[in-house]
Amino acid sequence: MSFTVLVPARLASTRLPRKPLADIGGLPMIVRVAQRAALSSAAAVVVAADHADIVAACEAHGVRVVPTRADHATGSDRLAEACEKLGLDGGDVVINVQGDEPLIDPALIDACAALLDRRGDCVMSTAAHAIASAAELDNPNVVKVVLDAAGRALYFSRAPIPWWRDGRAAGTAQIQSPAPLRHIGLYGYRAGFLRRFPTLPPAPIEQLESLEQLRVLWHGERIAVHVTDHAPGPGVDTPEDLARVRALLAA
Repeated sequence: MSFTVLVPARLASTRLPRKPLADIGGLPMIVRVAQRAALSSAAAVVVAADHADIVAACEAHGVRVVPTRADHATGSDRLAEACEKLGLDGGDVVINVQGDEPLIDPALIDACAALLDRRGDCVMSTAAHAIASAAELDNPNVVKVVLDAAGRALYFSRAPIPWWRDGRAAGTAQIQSPAPLRHIGLYGYRAGFLRRFPTLPPAPIEQLESLEQLRVLWHGERIAVHVTDHAPGPGVDTPEDLARVRALLAA
């Protein structure tokens, strides 16, 4: 199996200005992410950048980078352009590693790629892990996913799903068994579908939940889900997140 990791990188960020270039232990975050992804079995790791400063940072540290337009509405649009420039199409497997995940587990990248490679019934793969606390389950910033019997996503939501009708009330500490699943924002795509995805009309449920992956389900496509026993390391969205990751890598 051969696959390519693409890392979308956008310079603008409201909560953490110039986030991809934030220093973590002497390296820009986007370089940290690419180096971490390179520990997977990927044939290539390529940053899809929207700004010359990101391109320069990658080139300075030997990270392969593809410049993309700055006006893309979503990361998927950026990745679709990168696929076109790299000549990726059809059944080629592409793994989307977010540019703010400097602690991404290379084994999880491999697992998502392997899952998609063997699931010919799915155009995408992603990952999830069991939720251990009621606070996570009730948090709308924690995306939940429910699966069918074949391990494919039925629905993603910011709401606590599946809802335990006869069990806990919202705000109480008890968690049902089997545990609900937290979605991990790591995606595998067949490159042909990734290039087609931006042409699909946005779905009403996607707009309500503000979850782009719901467009895939709305249009009748399937997403295979790898369930891992290990929660991923923290991503970086805010200055507080950045300080936490710096401390973890310095320990």
